Amino acid sequence: MFFDFISTIAIGFCAAGIVLLLNHMLRGRLPRWLAPVAAGAAMIGFTIWSEYTWYPRTLLTLPEGIEVAETYEHSAFYRPWTYAKPFVNRFSAVDQATLRRNDQVEGQVMADIYLYTRWQQLARVPVLVDCAGSRMAELVAGAEFDENGAITDARWQDLAQEDALLTLSCKA
Repeated sequence: MFFDFISTIAIGFCAAGIVLLLNHMLRGRLPRWLAPVAAGAAMIGFTIWSEYTWYPRTLLTLPEGIEVAETYEHSAFYRPWTYAKPFVNRFSAVDQATLRRNDQVEGQVMADIYLYTRWQQLARVPVLVDCAGSRMAELVAGAEFDENGAITDARWQDLAQEDALLTLSCKA
């Protein structure tokens, strides 16, 4: 967030500088208000560009084996352009490299889910997916397992059959 703020300010200064340079080359023929207007327009333009390109730029940095499960689009009244085209401000992904199965508990897969959110730190959530039952349980600290490795104190959440988390976790 800090680097985006610095970049936005720098873009504004550059735009104002270009207008001032043009005004100097044109011997003062441009109106005086043009420099701050150009700075403001450049800063708003950069902010919009940054919002709409955050998701594709973040996808380029994902390590191999991490697959996007779900995206969440965002609109806000203070960003009226987002009603015409919402932008992705968070998404969840399944780390295929961390999928683990227990031979004694058929149809269940442990996986790491990563929650990417703009302006927030990456969150890793270990989950247990019941492929046959179409449900999921977060493995919070203190989760207990029986002698066979089956979870005993799970809070299961139902998943739709077409849910990407279920599909990505159970496809192998």
